[in-house]
Amino acid sequence: MSNTQYPKARTENLVVQFLPGETLVYDVTSNEAHCLNETAGFIWSMCSGEVSIDEITRSATAAFGKPVNADLVDFAVKELHSRKLLSESAVELPMLTNRREAIKRIGLTSAVAIPIIASLVAPRSAMSFTSCACASPAQCATPRCPTNTVCDANGECSPRP
Repeated sequence: MSNTQYPKARTENLVVQFLPGETLVYDVTSNEAHCLNETAGFIWSMCSGEVSIDEITRSATAAFGKPVNADLVDFAVKELHSRKLLSESAVELPMLTNRREAIKRIGLTSAVAIPIIASLVAPRSAMSFTSCACASPAQCATPRCPTNTVCDANGECSPRP
C-alpha cells in the first residue's frame, strides 16, 4: 500500500519528555497528558512533515530490526492525529476502517508492538485544588492558599514565576 502523506508532529504548546521505552507529552492548551509507547513514540518522532508514511515504515523496520507493516504506521498516525499530536496543517490522513479491524490486521503481520497512546486530562494547574480566587496578590495570603503565590491574569492565586 503506497502512501504519499507527510504527517507533521505538533511542536507548539507541548512539553515532551523522552524516557526509555516511552515518550510523555503534555499539551498545555488542552491540559491532556499522553504516554506513547516505544512504537508510537518512534513514529511520532519521525513525523517531520518531510518524511512519508512509507519512509517512516522503512525507518521503523530498520530501528526495531523487525518487519513493520504500513498498516501499523497508518494506525499510529491516525491515533496521533485523533489526539491532536499532529499539526493542524497536516493533510487529511487515510483512515483505516476502525480500530478493532486495524489491530487485527496489524497483529497478524507485525512483529513490533502495536502503537499505544494512553491519554488523560490533567488538572488545570497544580494549585487548582486550592480554590484561591483573588483580586490582588494580598488575597493570596490566606490559610487555604500557599504563601509563595501571586494573583494571575485569571484572578487565581498561582505560583510565583
